[in-house]
Amino acid sequence: MHPIPRLKVYSGPAVLSYGFRPFFLAGTVYAGLGLLIWLPLFFGAITIPTAFSPLDWHVHEMLYGYLTAVVTGFLLTAIPNWTGRLPLRGAALAVLVAVWIAGRIAVYVSADIGRPAAGVIDVSFLVLVAIAAAREVIAGRNWRNLPPIFILLVFFAGNVIFHIEDYQTGTAELGMRLGIAAAVALISLVGGRVVPSFTRNWLARENPGRLPVPFGRFDIAVTAVSLLALALWVCSPTGTVTAVLMLAAGAAQAARLGRWAGDRTLRNKLVLILHIGYVFVPLGFLMLGSAILLPDRMPTDAGIHAWTAGAIGTMTLAIMTRASLGHTGQPLAAGPLTQVVYSAVVLAALLRIAATFAGNTTIVLLQAAGAAWIVAFWLFAVGYGPLLLRRRKTAT
Repeated sequence: MHPIPRLKVYSGPAVLSYGFRPFFLAGTVYAGLGLLIWLPLFFGAITIPTAFSPLDWHVHEMLYGYLTAVVTGFLLTAIPNWTGRLPLRGAALAVLVAVWIAGRIAVYVSADIGRPAAGVIDVSFLVLVAIAAAREVIAGRNWRNLPPIFILLVFFAGNVIFHIEDYQTGTAELGMRLGIAAAVALISLVGGRVVPSFTRNWLARENPGRLPVPFGRFDIAVTAVSLLALALWVCSPTGTVTAVLMLAAGAAQAARLGRWAGDRTLRNKLVLILHIGYVFVPLGFLMLGSAILLPDRMPTDAGIHAWTAGAIGTMTLAIMTRASLGHTGQPLAAGPLTQVVYSAVVLAALLRIAATFAGNTTIVLLQAAGAAWIVAFWLFAVGYGPLLLRRRKTAT
């Protein structure tokens, strides 16, 4: 039996040949640009024509702007591997990119064009992505990979709620929590597969000995507890039961991470960064659970930024660097530039968490965290941009 041909001859722009190419590049450029705008916006040095408050604009654009771009790039690249079908590319991919860009512009000028128009333009992106992804998974009858599609729908619901809630109340707490919960759930689901898998592959080849524990009932239980804790946090963020489940999920996620032999990956930075990024998942659970029970000692923002700046920032860059190298025919090795990217994003996360405890030095730490974040994402764009814009040297 011959393998299913994955690619036909494609003569269009290389950047539109696979989903990861335009969305990883555009997403990282925008992640840096968003912080470059938000810092002076937050401190009152500039204004922009958005209907959102400065904080809500920042939260929305990091969750439903940057993150959804990276998730889309990842899914449009992973789905052909899951289904054996051809990837979305060319004009269809260009339409998705154009709609994503239109959403960013619409939110930015929402005070001028009106909230309803901005909301419709913005949320239409996730509708199109969910339709495209679901069609491929269903056509390929790959039912086990439907959960990520469901999480896309959660992102869509969160984005809709964000727009409506902000319009009605001037803030978007529920929409924010739903987006963050969807991101943490996706990291737990996907990371729970790829982190031990990549670790096992490298250790078996380069460093024989203890290997990650295979996926089993323990992982299913951890995932179930984590999803329940996230659901309660979305609906009841200050409840005692929520706190207990958040702490239980944090402990369980930490134990899960400890089973993946991350301490044996120090020589492979592409693998090591996956473990470092995943550390922020249990850390966020533990911090947010503690913030409910001990609000005078643990700021809620510490746990939120452990998840956003830490888990989301680090894990997305870890996945983007590895996928970009692998799918462009480059050696799977973290060179000096990539290691600086990793160091900068971890530093940004640590500084942002520290800023929540800093008192009089909060402003300095916020600025330092923002600068480190911009360095991480724009250095990725500069270093990996040429790979994403040109054809790979070897056959796909």
